[in-house]
Amino acid sequence: MQIGPHTLETPLIVAPMAGVTDRPFRELCLRLGAGMAVSEMLLANPDVWDTQKTRMRMDHSAEAGLRSVQIAGADPEMMAFAARYNVEQGAQIVDINMGCPAKKVNKKLAGSALLRQPDLVRTICRAVVDAVEVPVTLKIRTGWDPDNRNGEEIARIAEDCGIAALAVHGRTRSCLYKGEAEYDTIRAIKQAVSIPVVANGDIDSPEKARYVLDYTGVDAVMIGRAAQGRPWIFREIRHFLETGTKLPPPGRDEVRTLMNEHVTNLHQFYGAFLGARIARKHVGWYLDEEVTGREFRKHFNALDCADAQLRALEVYFDGLG
Repeated sequence: MQIGPHTLETPLIVAPMAGVTDRPFRELCLRLGAGMAVSEMLLANPDVWDTQKTRMRMDHSAEAGLRSVQIAGADPEMMAFAARYNVEQGAQIVDINMGCPAKKVNKKLAGSALLRQPDLVRTICRAVVDAVEVPVTLKIRTGWDPDNRNGEEIARIAEDCGIAALAVHGRTRSCLYKGEAEYDTIRAIKQAVSIPVVANGDIDSPEKARYVLDYTGVDAVMIGRAAQGRPWIFREIRHFLETGTKLPPPGRDEVRTLMNEHVTNLHQFYGAFLGARIARKHVGWYLDEEVTGREFRKHFNALDCADAQLRALEVYFDGLG
């Protein structure tokens, strides 16, 4: 399989987000217009794989759509091993994380910390590409800090090593998620390489997606935080890109249906107890802008029973009239 501008039905990708982009969320986003969804980040060290959560993240055998699995680490041999193992578990694309800004990841010289070590970037990319027969992609930031934006250098290394596509978050590591994403570096990266480039960062509306695609010339956009509690954003962007007109926001009945389906799928995927705990944050995101939802969220977050959560949602929406 080759990755190119026409690989995806629509140039919209769900960004990998720890604790968010599990299978229920990915499948919901795909149903609502995303072209591909990347899994939560997995550490390459097999010593930390023997947990229920990690085993569930690694099971992609029955998943719909292109199955892209993101791995993180600083040891080339471990990264190669992790890539092979995940392909055996059903991954169709292996994505290397060199963009995570979290301190606990960077302390291990993984994630965006690797941007300061171009030689190690080259070694890791080559090791992973050589280890598997599926496409290998790479996620980076524009650099370590605003004075050291070396995204173009890393992009050229990636292309030279056989990386099939590159996603770029428009912030440096030191910026974390603060301030506004910048797209000049992403534009320069797109002009510097011939492989597909994906833009990420602050894409939160159809108009913003159109602007970023046009300004940077990238092949696709990647959406993360803007999809939390708003998975229909992919449908809205897709419609706007295809027609130039905006879809109306989903009605209350559709939001109710989607929330119930999502929460039910979380209960089924994780089990009643863990699923109920994970459902809390998603329901909070769905209702974040609803004035009437703020008091309800306090009540919902105290519920540990899956059935009680579903009943509470029914009562909440019935009360809205």
